[in-house]
Amino acid sequence: MNSHTQSSKPADVRPHVVIIGGGFAGLNAARAFKGKDVRVTLLDRKNHHTFQPLLYQVALAALSPAEIASPIRTAVRGQKNVEVLIGTADGFELDRRVVRLKEGIEVSYDYLIVATGATHSYFGHPEWAKIAPGLKSLEDATEIRRRILLAFELSERESLLEGIQRPINFVVVGAGPTGVELSGAIAEISQHVLKTDFRGTDPRRARVILLEGGPRVLASYSEDLSAKAQKQLEELGVEVHTSTMVTNLEPGVVHVGEKKIDAAVILWAAGVQASHLGKALGSPTDRSGRVLVDDRLNIPGHPEVFVLGDLAHFEQDGAPLPGVAQVAIQTGKYAAAEIVRRIGNQPSRVFHYHDKGSMATIGRARGIGQIGKTHLSGFPAWFAWLCIHLVFLIGYRNRVAVLLDWMWQYLSWQSGARLITGSDNLPGWHQHHAAEEKLPEEQKVG
Repeated sequence: MNSHTQSSKPADVRPHVVIIGGGFAGLNAARAFKGKDVRVTLLDRKNHHTFQPLLYQVALAALSPAEIASPIRTAVRGQKNVEVLIGTADGFELDRRVVRLKEGIEVSYDYLIVATGATHSYFGHPEWAKIAPGLKSLEDATEIRRRILLAFELSERESLLEGIQRPINFVVVGAGPTGVELSGAIAEISQHVLKTDFRGTDPRRARVILLEGGPRVLASYSEDLSAKAQKQLEELGVEVHTSTMVTNLEPGVVHVGEKKIDAAVILWAAGVQASHLGKALGSPTDRSGRVLVDDRLNIPGHPEVFVLGDLAHFEQDGAPLPGVAQVAIQTGKYAAAEIVRRIGNQPSRVFHYHDKGSMATIGRARGIGQIGKTHLSGFPAWFAWLCIHLVFLIGYRNRVAVLLDWMWQYLSWQSGARLITGSDNLPGWHQHHAAEEKLPEEQKVG
């Protein structure tokens, strides 16, 4: 193993902080060290930070990937004490204070911040991942975009060349914020954005089916907002089924007990699993793999190791904090400030999360918001959501581009990133289409 050093330069005696993960937690921690007397190494498998709350807008062709992602180096460009490395953390030797990389390199540290987030959980069925992609990365978003747009294109081809009109069913599994946002946006582009783009198929005939195992959508919100969210979804044409457990997935088919639902596209928004690096720390975890941390976000016996964001199980007021961007941002800023305090022999402080509210958007000019005791729904919630997300986007260029795109879409009902890349294969397209409608001969091409 080679230790990460800077042999060509004089030895740097400043405390070395290694941050694993360039998401909200890791990036905010790195930026909070600006001007501090520390050396920071920010390590990530990719060279960019992704603004995850807007991933669904890439998936639904409202925004392009570049508008919600920024190079990590650009985000910390003004910080001479931060270096960025691309690499994949593989394990730890906590006693030696070393991070092992898959690339065969060791990186030593004085303080370690682990903020590698979470991925999809298929509840013991990893084979479902190829059938029903989730939404956690730009790659996921572009794959979902490919499948949704391809479903309409394949339907158009079959209608014009074969005289067959197959039903286009989009099934979204899980009615948390991601599932609600996806299903609402699919219904909206089907009903409005794509309605004049095709000749042989009518996108407005597409069905959007949202399946939720629990008794209501958006269970983390109050019951009144949950009910308003469901009403807004149904106004868009989404078929909402609560207390409905998915028992199996096949290409083109969703099983709900003995019932089968044909699906041109199946999307997964039902569960998350913490990054495997949480268990690699050798510290206790919860059922989702999140690391149990103390009131300073440290693991037992290692006050120099901080676990942040979606990877941390931190309880406040008797409940674990949710895996949302605000939690990640606040834990990142806290960890940096706490490390600086310890280096300066200043009194330590416990972490306390300040809940600034939560919001979910449901298509155009619809949404819900919960800010303290204030509950918003409809246009006010959507507008507040829009403003907040613009503020937190990384980079001025991103904010301007997204604002212009949103203004154009709002005024024109158009979406400008409807590009299909990759394979033209759609899992299950030719299987399990129970209903076919033959078109009259005069409507066929040729």
